[in-house]
Amino acid sequence: MDFKDQIKQLGERVARLKDSILTEEATKTALVMPFLTTLGYDVFNPFEVVPEFISDIGTKKGEKVDYAILREVNGQSEPCMLIECKHWKQSLTLHDNQLLRYFHVTKARFGILTNGIIYRFYTDLQEPNKMDEKPFLEINLLDLRDNLVEELKKFSKPYFDVDTIISTASELKYTSEIKALIQQEMANPSDNLVRHFAKQVYSGQLNAKMMEHFTNLVRKSFQHTFSDQITDRLKTALDQEEKAIAQPASIDSTPAPTAEEKKAVNVVTTQEELEGFYIVRAILRNNIDINRIVHRDAQSYFAILLDDNNRKPICRLHLNGNKKAITVFDENRTEQRHEISSINDIFLHSQSLIKALSAYEKSIAS
Repeated sequence: MDFKDQIKQLGERVARLKDSILTEEATKTALVMPFLTTLGYDVFNPFEVVPEFISDIGTKKGEKVDYAILREVNGQSEPCMLIECKHWKQSLTLHDNQLLRYFHVTKARFGILTNGIIYRFYTDLQEPNKMDEKPFLEINLLDLRDNLVEELKKFSKPYFDVDTIISTASELKYTSEIKALIQQEMANPSDNLVRHFAKQVYSGQLNAKMMEHFTNLVRKSFQHTFSDQITDRLKTALDQEEKAIAQPASIDSTPAPTAEEKKAVNVVTTQEELEGFYIVRAILRNNIDINRIVHRDAQSYFAILLDDNNRKPICRLHLNGNKKAITVFDENRTEQRHEISSINDIFLHSQSLIKALSAYEKSIAS
């Protein structure tokens, strides 16, 4: 099993166990120690992982950090990472946190603040020997992203190299901050951004009414631009799917049709329906193996299912009538139908799709 699979397996474990964890110590034992083990460190080897690591700070003696990861440098064991843990329900804040105080009195180049679910990685990019207030990397085990898993891999024992990590830390830090700003502007465009765009397409006066109008336009334009880019990237896969549909298969591997589908002898799967299918796959790709997400076309709707199971509907697309719509399902499988202007609006229901998928996965785990 490669590192990515191990981390995803750990994320599934965290999701399954977290609600039964009541204390900070239990968080360390059930969540943090398995995380360190996944990184390749022997949590029972005191020459590698030291719990309650003591670091004297000025007149304060016996100050402790929850864990220190040691590495041998010139024949001596030195801390390379310091880890401070909180209970999984606690928010992570560095305000008056011991990790800030420990950092400058040890030789460790990295500090990690965690609640067992979210891991924030810090270093000293702004001032030497003074830990930055903002992390350069954040890993959420319940929302794993492939690119961030690759960065996390650099902290694993076989790949750990301070110079390599530091060389990319600055880019990671500022890229994540810029992405956060972009997401903020997409959700709630600032007046400066709205004026920037509005002045280039509108020559009239930008009074309060027009500012409100252009704010909505900028927000919609962001959403449509983003979804258009995703759709464009799916074109190649869509073309391959269409070719497969057009060519008769030598062996019929399609699932047996339902009673409703047998009646729908004139069902034709459209390109728009297939594009909608690939958009749903794109939304869920970080949460599940997308090969488990399949579609079945019927006369009245286009169904997207988990594991090709009619009892596990993720959503239904209604794209062939005068009004387009998407039907999503809550944790109780209650249907909620929403009108959409185009398939790009499927992205607006991403959270509902993820929740529908999570409900099935939780029922399997239980």
